[in-house]
Amino acid sequence: MSNAASPMPADAAMSAWRMALWITVALTAVRLAAIFITPLELYPDEAQYWLWSRTLDFGYFSKPPMVAWAIWATTLGSDAEPFVRLSAPLFQAATALGVFVLARRLYGSEVALAACALYHLMPGVQLSSAVVATDAPLLAALTWALATYVYLPQTEGRRRWVAAGCAGGLLGLAFLSKYAAIYALIGVGLHLLVSREARRVWTPGAIAAAVGALAVVMAPNLIWNARHGFSTVQHTAANANWSAGDLFHPVAMLDFLGSQFGVFGPIPFAVLVFGAALLAWRRRLAGADLTLLCFALPPFLIVTFQALLSRANANWTAAGYVAGVILVTAWLLRWRARGWFIAALATQGLLAAAFLAFVISPDLAERAGMANGFKRAKGWSQMTEALTDRAMHDLRVSALAVDDRFMFNAAAYYGRDYFARPDAAPLRMWVRTAHPQNQAEAEAPLTAADGERILALSLEPDFTAEMKADFATVGDREFVNVWLDGERSRRAEIFVGEGFAPQPRDPVTGLPIRP
Repeated sequence: MSNAASPMPADAAMSAWRMALWITVALTAVRLAAIFITPLELYPDEAQYWLWSRTLDFGYFSKPPMVAWAIWATTLGSDAEPFVRLSAPLFQAATALGVFVLARRLYGSEVALAACALYHLMPGVQLSSAVVATDAPLLAALTWALATYVYLPQTEGRRRWVAAGCAGGLLGLAFLSKYAAIYALIGVGLHLLVSREARRVWTPGAIAAAVGALAVVMAPNLIWNARHGFSTVQHTAANANWSAGDLFHPVAMLDFLGSQFGVFGPIPFAVLVFGAALLAWRRRLAGADLTLLCFALPPFLIVTFQALLSRANANWTAAGYVAGVILVTAWLLRWRARGWFIAALATQGLLAAAFLAFVISPDLAERAGMANGFKRAKGWSQMTEALTDRAMHDLRVSALAVDDRFMFNAAAYYGRDYFARPDAAPLRMWVRTAHPQNQAEAEAPLTAADGERILALSLEPDFTAEMKADFATVGDREFVNVWLDGERSRRAEIFVGEGFAPQPRDPVTGLPIRP
């Protein structure tokens, strides 16, 4: 935990801070403008988080509550798409400033300013600034928790207890954002294992303050989980998918590693991997390097192993972004490889500009052959309109049912004006398996109590026959086709089902028993 920062004149240090602040303000303004200008609809997961925000709680089926709380706060005046997404660039702004503070404490203001700029331009950060999700609040809380953690050696007595309590509380907020905050605890454990200085800092009083604050902040979510059968734990286990028979996927692991060049940046990720290996082999790691490696490497190593066993999404390593980008910046400047650092900035700046251009003008993305990346943010309002218009013309419909969780979330958001009507039929989720697999199935399952005449929409052609089999009679079919771009479309079948009586489910697989 030793501070490797070299002294810098006060004027220069203040100038670096002002520059970091101006960079952050300018880029945040551009990102805010982009989310207000873009014609892209909410991704289904964004719609899900908005739906959660309508009923505030201390936890939800698959995620902790912070993202829902943030959306609730930003949509007090309007629930239009830009306000749903509003917290994302603000959280990233807080993270970038935290990167500056953390890097300045470890390496000085020059590295801090460079790391702040490089963080802003990371490809993964561009996406996380335009889409409301759990990564943005996670990174903000983790960054400031880590900044407080490295500040501890500079404190004594009660000041250390206060700082430790703040670090624990901030880590608790990270857990309320995403359970990937567990990587920070792993990082602390590693750091205590390899650093005698770190072990001296953590006095019994400091430990009690940190653990107490962490427990207090996390307690409401833990209680919620206990009352709901630890559904989030089950969801996490399902995502890991370790129950599959084949637990060796080297190609998937290579694909995942390739994706890290995309989300972290091609040059920075190469520097992080090879720099860590080289310095460890030569045993030339500075104290600050060792501190950050303890927090940067676990997410990358553990998720890579997960990718080998089953699968892994590119953003699952997000908890390592902050420590990783500071390390890369410090190494490149220490090695006098400023040309490589400038190349990294330039490359990621061009990627960031292209991404913002595509967000503002999806047609440009289509002409550039990048439309596939935005297909999940298109066509949901049209699909929902087709369903709700049909419901308004059939006054005998007692409920609307869908067979896809993405469609359920999108319909809840884009059909919110319809569902707010006193005469509106409720939205329900057809449950394919014996037990709920997502929040929609758990909270709004289609049951016989929903009435005799159900207007159903099937977005999953493989499930359509199974869905129909749960009704006594099916009729009044129509097909809806929504074009997402010049080549891709989303197709659904809308039908009326009467006499809902679910067929038996297999007791082992939970799937419908086919006749």
